[in-house]
Amino acid sequence: MNNEQIIKWLLEGDVSIQYQVHKDLLGNERRDLQNRIEKEGWGKQFLSIQRSDGHWGDRFYQPKWTSTHYTLLDLRILNLRPENETVQNTINLILESQKATDGGIRLGPSTSHYSDVCVNGMFLNYASYFKTDEKKLHSVVDSILNEIMPDGGFNCVTTRNGAKHSSLHSTISVLEGLNEFQRSGSLYRNDDILQAKTSAEEFILIHQLFRSDRTGAIISKDFLKLSYPGRWKYDILRAMDYFQNAKCDWDKRMKEALDVIKKKGKPNGTWNMQAAHPGKVHFVMEKAGTASRWNTLRALRVFKHFDPKA
Repeated sequence: MNNEQIIKWLLEGDVSIQYQVHKDLLGNERRDLQNRIEKEGWGKQFLSIQRSDGHWGDRFYQPKWTSTHYTLLDLRILNLRPENETVQNTINLILESQKATDGGIRLGPSTSHYSDVCVNGMFLNYASYFKTDEKKLHSVVDSILNEIMPDGGFNCVTTRNGAKHSSLHSTISVLEGLNEFQRSGSLYRNDDILQAKTSAEEFILIHQLFRSDRTGAIISKDFLKLSYPGRWKYDILRAMDYFQNAKCDWDKRMKEALDVIKKKGKPNGTWNMQAAHPGKVHFVMEKAGTASRWNTLRALRVFKHFDPKA
């Protein structure tokens, strides 16, 4: 398919895909499409299975992919209308009931003292996107900034087992959250956040997105698989999508990862959904092993931002 045909194919997908194609690839801010996300397709499906108490699944973080937390993350990646009151009310419920003593978001009743920095990053991402009162998020930001590791990144198990090295999984979730918090217009601890983002981005870049900084070996082959939604898991397309979304400059250490993404493209100009993260889901948006509008959209917007310098 040529570029025009690829765009046509993308625009035949869910209305959330249509909206992001117009916004990210065609430069059109189609609010009419965004307003439809909560009324049809995947967005309507997620909202229609919300419980009467405002939650999804069993509780905030259980079971994993059908919990309130991951459903809100799904709605954020769909680019649901940020002013959706249903979602805003649920986020406020979480802030009232799930705050840990460290200021972050606790996973369950047995974890009152410490939060999880990876979850804090994801929570900050969707809470900021859905226009939560920024003052309510200050303690979450403080909790995240208190967990910067000496190597510049983050690791969600630091408070549990004293990890000494940052995790790419945790670091990308935190970066997405801090970036969205700043995009919301907040200036709270702005210099500290900028410094944290710079060090965390450097942590990813020093690993060339997927290699050991000591041996040069591939850290995990899973980092090279293009899955979506990413949940808490890292991969190279998620990292490159963050870099384009944050409007980062080209860095030569991105090149190998970008080359891998290019090679994974099919001759017809699309990308497959390579794998799905195991676990119960509300419904399947795209099947593993098939052409993926999510991955094609994300790859194309990465190349739109970086390819002239790649």
